[in-house]
Amino acid sequence: MRLRVSPPGCPRERPALRTAGPGRVSLHPGLGGETIPDMSRFVTALLACAVAVSAAAPAAAHHSAAAFDTRTEVTLTGTVTKYRFANPHVFLTLQVKKPDGRTVSTEVEAGAASVLNGLGFNKNSLKVGDVVTITGNPDRKNPEAIVLGKDLTKQDGTYVPLNIASRSVYRGRDEVASSIAGTWFPPRTEFFAVMGAAGKWPVTEAAQAVRKNNDPRATTQKDCIPIGAPALMFYPVATTITVRKDRVTMKVDWMDTERTVWLDGRPHPPASQTFLHGHSTGKWEGDTLVVETTNFKEHAMGTSTSLPASTQKKMTERFRLGDDRKTLVYSGVVEDPVYLAKPGEWSGKWEYRPGMPHSNQKCDVEVARKFLEQ
Repeated sequence: MRLRVSPPGCPRERPALRTAGPGRVSLHPGLGGETIPDMSRFVTALLACAVAVSAAAPAAAHHSAAAFDTRTEVTLTGTVTKYRFANPHVFLTLQVKKPDGRTVSTEVEAGAASVLNGLGFNKNSLKVGDVVTITGNPDRKNPEAIVLGKDLTKQDGTYVPLNIASRSVYRGRDEVASSIAGTWFPPRTEFFAVMGAAGKWPVTEAAQAVRKNNDPRATTQKDCIPIGAPALMFYPVATTITVRKDRVTMKVDWMDTERTVWLDGRPHPPASQTFLHGHSTGKWEGDTLVVETTNFKEHAMGTSTSLPASTQKKMTERFRLGDDRKTLVYSGVVEDPVYLAKPGEWSGKWEYRPGMPHSNQKCDVEVARKFLEQ
């Protein structure tokens, strides 16, 4: 498969954001944040590929959907001959019989296993030999051979989502949380809004130079190195928080991410010791967990898809249960004198999903790089 990656490489429309002062975005009122106009256009952005919505123009952090004709929708029925449930892409191959009697092989690209898992598509949802009907967008150069999948229906009527913007099989539930502990799901609208806000944070000349010379193919996620927080924490994947006396752990179902927040009063280690997700210490202020994180590694996508992080990055995060007890409010401030001219602020909501499982799929480097071929 050949996907060309060239900026901007994403739909021109951007989520409507309502700012609440310099460097700050408000995602409220309403669960899921501000409405993104014509979200159907954003189906091609594939959040599974870490699409970034920046202030200047959207840019693909993993790869662009520019190779597909997103204004044309096709429907095809065929037999699954190959199927791979993987991160950062699921893909399958269909044998399709055309009206003229020909039989063609069509490769269908879908979203990431971790993201689709949150919508109800797991590795057992399909198998080789299944007869399925798929809607999607055809490749511009080879429309019969490659399709960007959106929705799939099996012969028995079972629906399977193939894209971040596909409808979820999960129904709204009435369960309420008693604390921040449990499994949560950040809606995609929260991710887009926060990434849009991050694109407007005042940056230094060093950050401007990085953005100017940015190669959209040079994403860390092609090497299975996840984007950094706070963007990471808004990925639309299952995130499970476990609260213990001496620590809080946060397992994010994206590229083997697990954070530990120490509550036992230990100091941060010497600055010479750095970690991909930093070193976090926390304290309780009533029912709110306040987390301070330092000791970050240098990271080309350490703060957002278009903003790197230095070892001087520092974050203060706040996690509290929403008043409705069905949402978790995640807010904070990030500082990095190397790349940020002023601290950046964010606030967003996650939805309570106590029954949502993790996909437990590791990132597959072969798959991650497959879709960056020229």
